[in-house]
Amino acid sequence: MKISGCTFVRNGFLLGYPVKESLHSLLTICDEVVIAIGNSEDETLSYVQSLQDPRIIIIETEWDDTLREGGQILAQQTNIALNACTGDWVIYLQADEVLNESEYEQIKQDMHKADSRSDIDGLLFSYHHFFGNYDYVGIGRQWYRKEIRAFKRNANIISWRDAQGFRIRLQEQDFRKLRVQECDAHIYHYGWVRNPSAYVKKQAAFGRLYHDDAWLEVNLPKSEEFPICYEVQLFDGKHPKIMENKIVLDSTWTSLFDPSRRKPRPFAVACCDAIERLTGKRIFEYRNYVLVK
Repeated sequence: MKISGCTFVRNGFLLGYPVKESLHSLLTICDEVVIAIGNSEDETLSYVQSLQDPRIIIIETEWDDTLREGGQILAQQTNIALNACTGDWVIYLQADEVLNESEYEQIKQDMHKADSRSDIDGLLFSYHHFFGNYDYVGIGRQWYRKEIRAFKRNANIISWRDAQGFRIRLQEQDFRKLRVQECDAHIYHYGWVRNPSAYVKKQAAFGRLYHDDAWLEVNLPKSEEFPICYEVQLFDGKHPKIMENKIVLDSTWTSLFDPSRRKPRPFAVACCDAIERLTGKRIFEYRNYVLVK
């Protein structure tokens, strides 16, 4: 079974992404890694080129900065990389997501099991959403708990909306959700662990993918501060080994994160979170997949 890695990035170092760690976690498990690298103002392209790894396929792209609705440019870039994959299976990571080496064998086993089933399109991964620093994860319905990150390569599978998940095209404007099984592995999501200066730049860059200039003027952070969310809790697991050096280097600023700062929950969110704590069920949860037992 040939496994393709699929990812995209633009200004990865400038915006504080764990580009090296994400890419290397894919290279460890994949036979090839296709990466769409957008026109960047930093060393993203030169770094990937310097690896001189024959398994890496680089596609240089130009981002259409006029696409400012729904983050659709992110799906477009994902599809560019996806269309160049040649494996039987595809593992997709965004540039702030990392796999844990302790779960590689589990991922491979789950792919082999699902490969023989015609009613399964892909695998569903659980998430650790790190927030502020590497010791805390965000909890509650603010965070999606699971998403598709591995699937059988199929020319009709496309990245959906702002590239969080995928759909299968049946006809020109007719799509269905992928049928998936749960994989007993995790995605380590570090998108909310950034030096405050990089966080401000990232918010500005990604805000332009969703909103017009008037919205940006009102809503973008005006100072270099850590983000805040509704609730965090201590992470009691182990990070991927590839992250160890970055965690040490980043400690000069992650140590300044204050986990006690909280964003006030809207009433509806507070009610839903309370129900989840009592019942273990998340009501009205968005699911961009069909779970098959």
